[in-house]
Amino acid sequence: MLSAFLSAFRTPDLRKKLLFTVGIIAIYRLGATVPSPGVSYGNVQKCLEAVQGSTGVLNLLDLFSGGALLQLSIFALGIMPYITASIILQLLTVVIPRLEQLRKEGQAGQAKITQYTRYLTLGLGVLQASAFVALARSGQLFNNMCNEEIIPTGTGIPDWLTLSILVMTMTAGTGVVMWLGELITDRGVGNGMSVLIFTSIAARLPSEGWRIKESQGWWKFFLVIALVLVVITAVTFIEQAQRRIPVQYAKRMIGRRMYGGTSTYIPLKVNQAGVIPVIFGSSLLYLPQLALQFFDQNNPGKTQVWIQNNLVDPTSPIYIAVYFLLIIFFTYFYVSITFNPTEVADNMKKYGGFVPGIRPGKPTADYLDFILSRITLPGALYLAIISILPNFFFIWLDRQQYMNFPFGGTAVLIMVGVALETSKQIESQLMQRNYEGFLR
Repeated sequence: MLSAFLSAFRTPDLRKKLLFTVGIIAIYRLGATVPSPGVSYGNVQKCLEAVQGSTGVLNLLDLFSGGALLQLSIFALGIMPYITASIILQLLTVVIPRLEQLRKEGQAGQAKITQYTRYLTLGLGVLQASAFVALARSGQLFNNMCNEEIIPTGTGIPDWLTLSILVMTMTAGTGVVMWLGELITDRGVGNGMSVLIFTSIAARLPSEGWRIKESQGWWKFFLVIALVLVVITAVTFIEQAQRRIPVQYAKRMIGRRMYGGTSTYIPLKVNQAGVIPVIFGSSLLYLPQLALQFFDQNNPGKTQVWIQNNLVDPTSPIYIAVYFLLIIFFTYFYVSITFNPTEVADNMKKYGGFVPGIRPGKPTADYLDFILSRITLPGALYLAIISILPNFFFIWLDRQQYMNFPFGGTAVLIMVGVALETSKQIESQLMQRNYEGFLR
């Protein structure tokens, strides 16, 4: 990977793309530190020191924003509204015929879906910004553990105007982040949205690592680093693992020319679903904690205590088991709606392709479905095991702020996946420019 980056810097046009990407990342990180108008930056820093990262339901979102969410910066929402909008439209494609038709229209249809995604992103940005501003005003943004006034009142400006400007600023920040991600995709290197998420998570690594050293000592710090390297190695191995289904294309005479007769394969990845099942499972497990906000905190009932001890406490065996099973369920669910064996078999049959030993049409679809159902199980187990690692880190370190620290689970999956994807893109572009051919 490092050799690919070094070779890319020696190529003038690739060097420009890399420097452009780095420049966009610098702008993104700068925006993540600029406070929104109407927010007391000093009081926010005092609250962050008071809670020491123990923000419960907002930990994961703050991780994806690179720490910008709890500071209520102009890029506080980060790229999460865009990711949510993309997932929603991808799921709606299965149930809305119009979206399914657009997906099949190629580049023009995909451009239309992208436009819908942008509109939905801004709508979700308004809703999320309003929710976070309301949490900041009520003190629940920091779990009522900080008495400082995040959004000061009595400044001579009407409260409704201050809150409206704050919501509009954060929503506009989401639009700018979305635009920066598309700029990286078009003129830089890698998928822009993925690169920005990678940047946000990587920005938390130094501070979280130093927090472990300060509270646990050097030996636990180095042990955590060693475990992280083992996890990254395992994730890299599994992410590149795939089952290749051989496909043979029959020869066809079109006019005076012979076409076909080639051999290829269908790559079925072990982790066909990516990180989406982990996000779905995490989101569902956050619902009980959100529900507790509506109960009386001073006089908790039996139901409230049970939810707190079993569905909110990440060290609870029930919590870990439910999280594990949710990820397995959503892995099968997401793979079933994103990979259609019948559609793949019909496309193969249309162009004269077949799997050796399997008849075209329905037998091929049944064969692909059989292979996919078997290969999804190890992928689901892999995702579930990697995702519950932070829970055991939490038990071992005995500190709540480490629940979503960026050394395991979703963070490692995203970082390794983005790094592999970006390095493959760089290598493919280098191959196009330095290809020597078969003859020397």
